[in-house]
Amino acid sequence: MTKIAIITGSTRPGRINSGVAQWALAQARLRGDARYELVDIADFNLPLLDEAYPAAFRNYQNEHTVAWSTKISEFDGYLFITPEYNHSVSPALANALSYMNAEFANKAAGIVSYGSAYGVRAVEHLRGILSELQVAHVQKTGMFSLFTDFEDFATFKPTELQAASLAPVLDQLVPWTQAMKSVRDAAMVST
Repeated sequence: MTKIAIITGSTRPGRINSGVAQWALAQARLRGDARYELVDIADFNLPLLDEAYPAAFRNYQNEHTVAWSTKISEFDGYLFITPEYNHSVSPALANALSYMNAEFANKAAGIVSYGSAYGVRAVEHLRGILSELQVAHVQKTGMFSLFTDFEDFATFKPTELQAASLAPVLDQLVPWTQAMKSVRDAAMVST
């Protein structure tokens, strides 16, 4: 069965990102169309990119990079949960993505964002990063407002309207994830 990681996008103490990720995981698992697993980037303790070789070489020198690579390689697709920091993705998410290359290539991703403006600028920046990593990102996006979908800006309680934005993302992500397997298979044959 298709395996999709729901990846957190923040490592800050007291972060609200975990609540959004846990909610997305619970909603996704109700579908029964793929195996979903939460992957918390905080669990990997990734310092500011500290590998001597470019990620494309896969010549990892550090245990944390090997662990991150091993985990990311397990999945066929990804659902990124990104906050918007300074009109972009969080530094922690950008850093985590910078560690990898081939592990993400020819796979599919969806995005769930949140922020004062629904995280739309973070989504656009994340799309650019994913394109460089050769990740096919779906068009639909789950979007949430800090003002209406979080109680006291801390507890995730999405409105019914915004909660409904997740299903179209997964409706696109699952078949795209399955379709990208043939792309990966073709790439293996040509190498």
